[in-house]
Amino acid sequence: MKKLIALVIVVVAVGVGAGAYYKSRQAPEPKVTTMPVTRGDVVDAVAATGTLQAVETVDVGTQVSGTVQELYADFNSIVRKGQVIARLDPSLIQTQIEQQEANVTRSQADLDRLKVNLADAKQKLDRAQQMFEKSLIPKTDLETAEVNVKSADAQIKSSEASLVQAVASLNNQKVNLDHTVITAPIDGIVIARSVDQGQTVAASMNAPTLFVLAADLTKMQVLANIDEADVGRMRPGQVVTFRVDAFPTETFNGMVEQVRLQPAVVQNVVTYSTVIAVPNGELKLKPGMTANVNIEISHKTNVMRLPSAALRFRPTEEMFQVLNQEVPPEARGRGGFNAGGGRNGGFGGGGGNRNGGNGGNRDGQGAPGAGAPAGARPDSRPRRVGPPERPRWRAQRPRRQRVQRPRRRALRPRLEPRRPKAPRRAPAAAASRAGAAAISRARAVEETVAAASVGAGEAASTRT
Repeated sequence: MKKLIALVIVVVAVGVGAGAYYKSRQAPEPKVTTMPVTRGDVVDAVAATGTLQAVETVDVGTQVSGTVQELYADFNSIVRKGQVIARLDPSLIQTQIEQQEANVTRSQADLDRLKVNLADAKQKLDRAQQMFEKSLIPKTDLETAEVNVKSADAQIKSSEASLVQAVASLNNQKVNLDHTVITAPIDGIVIARSVDQGQTVAASMNAPTLFVLAADLTKMQVLANIDEADVGRMRPGQVVTFRVDAFPTETFNGMVEQVRLQPAVVQNVVTYSTVIAVPNGELKLKPGMTANVNIEISHKTNVMRLPSAALRFRPTEEMFQVLNQEVPPEARGRGGFNAGGGRNGGFGGGGGNRNGGNGGNRDGQGAPGAGAPAGARPDSRPRRVGPPERPRWRAQRPRRQRVQRPRRRALRPRLEPRRPKAPRRAPAAAASRAGAAAISRARAVEETVAAASVGAGEAASTRT
């Protein structure tokens, strides 16, 4: 009896210990965050950034060069169309006007003188015709008189053209004098001033800008840069809401007015400018502010909605096991991949050894490891199973370094002493010596020929 009681006690102790052991080995239950399904408004919007600008801005410049004599407008000054806002020094232009007036007077006097010469040439031509009819002068004198009349007529036309040119130059200088007075082209407000009193402006190729006027700041626009992936959904008339850093708690409204077709490439990103009309009745918005824009693409009211993170939830095998549900085929092997196990796991399951579960087979039914994050996506890349490859290496022998030794020349005994080299002579002296030698040789040849001829003559006389 005592043995039976001891055996029962041992069996119970072993069962309790085994249960505690297996309970301690179980992975912690996964935590699932739930959110209720609600009803409300759902908005599909595109976020972008833009810059606030005035609807109409005009750059006021000058067409003439000179020194700024007076300024009648400053920043934030409200001006009317035709109001004088600046004046340049007109002294140089007035001097040029006086010079052009003198040129006009001189051209007029030259024209009058040429008209008198033409009248005189015509009288001489009439007199020459009468005398030629009476045969008192030759025909050449008559032709000369006709040529003088035509020449005077041509000179009058040239002088009239010079007079017109002088008058045009005078009018040009008068127009430049009027341009020394700068007036406002539109009704608006001065938002920029680029010159000071006494500053010299030079209008050579481009007209320098003196002021920038904004027509009406109660109507402004936002120039937003829309990515090329979202520009296809932009339409005129879409509702826009935006905020600026100056008023972080206020939301401003606008409307899409235009989607421009000109692209802008910034760091290999293609964007398109979208013009958004914005009312500014309280004048809170200023030109140049940065606006964080939300363009509403579609809007649904009173619909069932749930967080988008819930649509990306992917349960693992251990979640089905905890919930006592059957694991669907598409979820098998997901836990093994999600488990951050050891290195030698199967294709389906995570690796065993380092804080992970047991290695799975090729069907992906391996047990998940304890370090697997809930809802992690499996890895589709196969893992290599087997012993690691041996490193491929080869002992490299040290290269032999070549030592460059100096070359030694063989020393040969000299049998004869060196002959002293003859000094170099000038080429002219050598030529003269060669010429003298040639002359001496020619003389020797002549002497030999003469001696031979004398000998032949003596022999002939002896025979006779």
